[in-house]
Amino acid sequence: MFDGFIKVACATPEIVVADCAHNTQKTIHLMKEAAAAGIKLLVFPELGLTGYTCGDLFFQSALLKAVECALLEIMDASENMDMITVVGIPFANNHKLYNCAAVVSDGRLLGLVPKTHLPNYNEFYERRQFTPAPDGTELVAFNGDTIPFGTDLLFSCSDIPEFTFACEICEDLWAPCPPSIRHTLAGATVIANLSASDELVGKAAYRRALVAGQSARLVCAYLYSDAGEGESTTDMTFAAHNLIAENGTVLKESRYQTDELLITEIDVQRLAAERRKITTYPAADDGSHLTVSFSLTSAKTSLTRFVPCTPFIPASQNDREAVCEDILAIQTAGLKKRLSHSRAKTAVVGISGGLDSALALLVCVRAIDALGRPRTDIHAVTMPCFGTTPRTRSNAQTLCEELGVTFSCVDIKKAVDQHFADIGHNPNQHDVTFENAQARERTQILMDIANQNGGLVVGTGDLSELALGWATYNGDHMSMYAVNASVPKTLVRYLVAYEAARFAPSALDEVLRDILDTPVSPELLPPNEGEIAQKTEDLVGPYELHDFFLYYGIRWAFSPAKVFRLACHAFNGIYQRPVILYWLETFYRRFFAQQFKRSCLPDGPKVGSASLSPRGDWRMPSDASAAMWQSEIELLKEAESSNKDIK
Repeated sequence: MFDGFIKVACATPEIVVADCAHNTQKTIHLMKEAAAAGIKLLVFPELGLTGYTCGDLFFQSALLKAVECALLEIMDASENMDMITVVGIPFANNHKLYNCAAVVSDGRLLGLVPKTHLPNYNEFYERRQFTPAPDGTELVAFNGDTIPFGTDLLFSCSDIPEFTFACEICEDLWAPCPPSIRHTLAGATVIANLSASDELVGKAAYRRALVAGQSARLVCAYLYSDAGEGESTTDMTFAAHNLIAENGTVLKESRYQTDELLITEIDVQRLAAERRKITTYPAADDGSHLTVSFSLTSAKTSLTRFVPCTPFIPASQNDREAVCEDILAIQTAGLKKRLSHSRAKTAVVGISGGLDSALALLVCVRAIDALGRPRTDIHAVTMPCFGTTPRTRSNAQTLCEELGVTFSCVDIKKAVDQHFADIGHNPNQHDVTFENAQARERTQILMDIANQNGGLVVGTGDLSELALGWATYNGDHMSMYAVNASVPKTLVRYLVAYEAARFAPSALDEVLRDILDTPVSPELLPPNEGEIAQKTEDLVGPYELHDFFLYYGIRWAFSPAKVFRLACHAFNGIYQRPVILYWLETFYRRFFAQQFKRSCLPDGPKVGSASLSPRGDWRMPSDASAAMWQSEIELLKEAESSNKDIK
C-alpha cells in the first residue's frame, strides 16, 4: 500500500440460482485466491450469494435463513485475511426486504448498504420483492451484534486514510443522481458497485462509458462487479462484465469470464492529489455519513497495472491520430487568432532542420491556410553557424520549398565572430558563451526580420525543453507566440510523423521522415566529420525519461520516490535502475534551477493536461529550494545501494 497503490479485484463466481451453499463455496474459493494474490478490496456481484434471478423465491424464509448462514461462513473465512470483501445479499429488516452489499473484514461484518434505486421497468421488477433504501443510517442486529445499516456508510482504512470506499448497487449508477455522488463528496475515493446488469446489444459499450465517466466526474476509482454464468436465462443473460476504472480511464475489464479475478491496482494518492488541485471539488463533508474504520497490514503493493513509458501519447494508433489532429487544431487556432489580432503581415519562424522548428512551421502553414492567405506570408529563416551540418541545412531548405513558404538563409558565422571579438571571447573556447551567442544572434535576426516585414516571430521550443531549461535565455527561449510551449518532446515526434503520413507519398513526406531520423541537437558545437557532434539526449538525458518525470513529478505532483518506482516499472528492461535514478536527479536539479526562464515565457496555447506557463498551470518562485526533493533522492540512492524500499 506504499505510495497509495491498493490492489483491488472484481470477481464473478459461477453460481447456481437459490443454492446458497454452492455459491458460498465458490465465493470463498475466490476470496482465498484473492487474499493469496495480495488483494485488499474484493467486490462480488449483486445478490451473488443467492443469484439475482431468484424472483419470488426471495420471499422464502428458507432462502433468507440460508443467506444468514452463508454470510457467517464468509465472515469466518475472512478471518486473518488482510482484505475487505463485499458480497451481495438479500437482508430482512423491519418486516421489509432489502437488496444489500455486505462489507466483511477479518471475521467482522462492517456494514450493510441497501440499494437505493430499484428498477421496475422492462425486464426488471425489483420492487416486487425489495424496498428502496430508507433515509439515514441505523443499527441492526445480526448474529448477536449491532451492524450499521444504510446507504450513507463510508469504510475508511485507518492505515491509509486516502483509501476510503463506499458502495452502490447496479441501478444506483444508472439513476440521474447516483448515491456515489454523495459518497465521494463525503470523502470516498473508491466506489464498489455490486451489479446484475443483463446483456443487450450495445449495452456493454454504454456500461463501460458510464463507469469510466462516473469515475472521471467524481475523481474516484470505480469497481463494477457484474453477475454472470449461472443466473437464470429465462428472459435475460448476464455477461460478467467487470470493470475497474480510475479517474476516467478503464484500467481493467473482462466479459464472459467467471470464477476468475479481475485484478489491478488503484492509486488513491493520485485521486486525493487531483481533488486537492481542482478548486471546484468541494472539501469532504461526511456530516451525513457514518464512517466505519478498518485496518490493513501496511506493505508494498506489487504493481501489475500498465504504466506507459510515454504517458503523453495514447497507446492505440487511432487515438494517437485523433490526439495529433486535436493538438494541431489547437495550435493552429491559437496562432491564427494571434496573427489576425496583431495584424501581422508575416509569420517569421527560424527553421533548423530539426523536429521542433518543423512542427512550428507546419502549424504556421495550417494557420495561414485557415486565414485564406498565401503561404508566402510565412517567412522561414535558416541561420547556419559553426555546428550546422549539411543534412539539417538541406532538410530545412527542402521542407520550406515543399511547403511553398518564403525561405531565406542568413549565415551568422561572421556576426558571431564579430561579437566574440567585441566581447573578447576566444572562439576556440567552446563554452556556454560560445553556444549561447549563436542562439541569441539567431533570435535577434528573427526579431529584426519580423520588424522589417511587419511580422510576428513564432517560437519553436517545446514543453520538455522548458522543464529542463534547455533553452538560451533571451535566445530561443524568446518569441512573440510559442506554439509548441505545451507540447512535450516525445509528442512532437508523433505530431511531425502524423503530418508526414498526411502528405505521403511525396517529397515533403520524405524530408519530414529524415527530420524524424535526425538526432535531437541544438547544433551549437562544430560537427564531427560532417556529423552532429552535440546530441541533446547525451547531455541532458533521454527525453522519454524526462517527459515521464514531468508527467508524474510535476503534472501529478508525485514524490521523487514514487516517480522512480513508476519509472522502474514502466521502463523495466529498457533502462537500468541506476540510469533512471541518475536522470531523475538531473531532472529535479534542472527543473528547480531553471524556473526563472519559465517565469517570463511568451504566450502560447495549452494543448494538454500539463503546461508550465506562469499565467496558467504553473506558478513557482524562481528561487524555490529543491532541498526536500534532493533529500528524498539521496534516500533513494541509499535505499538502492542497500536494496531496501523507502516509504
